[in-house]
Amino acid sequence: MDGERRKTPLGPAVAIAPGARVDKFEVFFDLVFVVSFFIITRATAIDITGRALLHAMLVLAVLWWCWVVHSMVATRVRLGEGFVPVLMVVAMASLFAFALSLPQAFGDPRQGAAGPLVVAGSYVAIRAVHLVLFWKAVREDPTDRRHLTRFMPELAGSTVLLVAAALIPPQLADPDRAALVRDVLWITVVLLQYGTGVVAGAWGWGVTSAEHWTERYDLILIIALGESIISAGVGGNLLGKPVTWPAITAATLGIVFTAALWWAHFDLIGPAARIALHAATGRARRTMARDAYAYLYLPMIAGIILFAIGTEELVRVVTDPADGATARPHGPAVPMLFGGVFCYLATNLLFQLRTLGTLTWTRLGVLVALAAGMPLGQHLSALGALGLLTAICVGLVAVEVVVLADSRRPLRKLVHDERVNHEAQEAAWRARWHEGEPPAEGEPT
Repeated sequence: MDGERRKTPLGPAVAIAPGARVDKFEVFFDLVFVVSFFIITRATAIDITGRALLHAMLVLAVLWWCWVVHSMVATRVRLGEGFVPVLMVVAMASLFAFALSLPQAFGDPRQGAAGPLVVAGSYVAIRAVHLVLFWKAVREDPTDRRHLTRFMPELAGSTVLLVAAALIPPQLADPDRAALVRDVLWITVVLLQYGTGVVAGAWGWGVTSAEHWTERYDLILIIALGESIISAGVGGNLLGKPVTWPAITAATLGIVFTAALWWAHFDLIGPAARIALHAATGRARRTMARDAYAYLYLPMIAGIILFAIGTEELVRVVTDPADGATARPHGPAVPMLFGGVFCYLATNLLFQLRTLGTLTWTRLGVLVALAAGMPLGQHLSALGALGLLTAICVGLVAVEVVVLADSRRPLRKLVHDERVNHEAQEAAWRARWHEGEPPAEGEPT
């Protein structure tokens, strides 16, 4: 380690401590995902078709796999210390190029391979940075090095398939056949990636700090929820139109139901799941981290993107001077709004089942209400559909505040006592420095 410090002025990579929290650089890195979610939503909202939605979900799945690998690396080394931030800035630039080129990934094959090749090339650059960091983290452990090789076929296969998806379709004379080949190649990439995560076993999903892992995923979920709020403003273009009460009402409803969806996860389920992951050990912890967070967060974020697009379309109708508050929704706006929220809450129910082993009747009831509300919403005005969806989501929160009060109070007390105890221990530890008693050699600082 000292030799590496002399060779690297920035210092060596620093291992994650069991009690680590998310560092500032990791939050800074997430800004690129803000752009990525925004671009996926905007590109899909331009022309909502079944194929466009398929492409959006494929792109999101590949992007999310980059995030998953990123989170696996972050469980082994601190991304904001030593030489690591330099490599991570390279990954950020590559991810930014990946995000900017996403609209061209499924463009007309006759327009050439330039855009899709940028997608493939930037993807390879992102994964290369992760591979270098992973290798540095495990290079001194022969067992971990051997396990790392289990993921090499996925990296090589994904690269080859994405390059093929860029180069082969432009060579085909039939545009429909070219588009089909490209879609099949992308679907194969997604199956290869997530299948490898299961087949390779529990290694790689090791969670040194359950606090860091859960906080990392919760922050990216909040970023995704922010996309819904952005869509409410973008859909209405509120800065470019006269302020009207229907426009303000529509935007407010978008914020209120998004806040209710935040509450649905972060009030009770999220904190309880964090404690469950803390309590789990060994293989049980690794598989829970993989199933509940790495895998189930993907359909939750997909649901957010779907209802963000629906929100944007409905707010656009409400703020259109030619239509106004009484305008009826058109196209797939209402199904995407209700269907996206249904997907989010249904997946959250699976998340609850996987982490806590429980199901709540309130969540099952709101899914029934959403399924019944979707056809009703199509017969209401755009503002009425937004109001109905908001009423269902707020109703869920209101009912759970009362019904789950007996569960919430002890959970809140447990979390509070945990924080108090942690602060006391941390204060006592740091006091040793002021008293002239540095930590013993080998103890964490």
